[in-house]
Amino acid sequence: MSPIKPTIFLVRHAESVHNVTKDFNLRDPGLTPVGHEQAASLGTSFPDLSSIAVVISSPLTRAIETTLDAFGSILPGGNNLILDPYLQERSDLPCDTGSPISVLKERFPSFPDVVWSSLSGNTSELDGDDWLEKKGDYAADDDNVTKRAEKVRKILWNVAQNILQAQEEENEKGEDEREDLRKNIAVVTHGVFMKFLTEDETIDLPKAGWKDYYVEEADKFDGKGKRIVLVPVPLAEDP
Repeated sequence: MSPIKPTIFLVRHAESVHNVTKDFNLRDPGLTPVGHEQAASLGTSFPDLSSIAVVISSPLTRAIETTLDAFGSILPGGNNLILDPYLQERSDLPCDTGSPISVLKERFPSFPDVVWSSLSGNTSELDGDDWLEKKGDYAADDDNVTKRAEKVRKILWNVAQNILQAQEEENEKGEDEREDLRKNIAVVTHGVFMKFLTEDETIDLPKAGWKDYYVEEADKFDGKGKRIVLVPVPLAEDP
């Protein structure tokens, strides 16, 4: 049996307080009641929650709340949840600036240490709350946001390759010993950053909307190896 290529489900966070009030000076706002309903509805309408091997979310509060409302039922113990600061929104406005880990721990006390260690640097090679500073990788200019999106695509490529390898190892076992492994990846992020991540200026998902992609190597090299790209799943293959 050949391994099945993982699908990347890109998810936009649900409606946030600043989306309604237009108060962009509000630091790291959460979801509105409507937003919580949108995210919960996503969880019930999503094609196949049981297929998700890992959820990788922006560490902004509205993205974490969307993740919990939509995917909480498949996140036992938080071991398959990664908070990746590379997925935070593009701008340096207060509404797009995250909260210190100490504050997030108070908001989400059920998360195990492994979740906070991913935010502290295991995924994006950062240290503590450095990701809150909108400079370097997190500067709001096009060049740095483009580079950040490239890094996310490479992370997704590596995660997908690990899933494929696990499938291959499972396929080598006897039929009675094989486990039905989860194979897909959910990514919860933001509307503007998503344009850089997909390299598609036209993408404009609704709040709590999603679109499915494959992560692939392009024929073109970027000076550090083949470019990694997100390719929309053909309509005939959509779940």
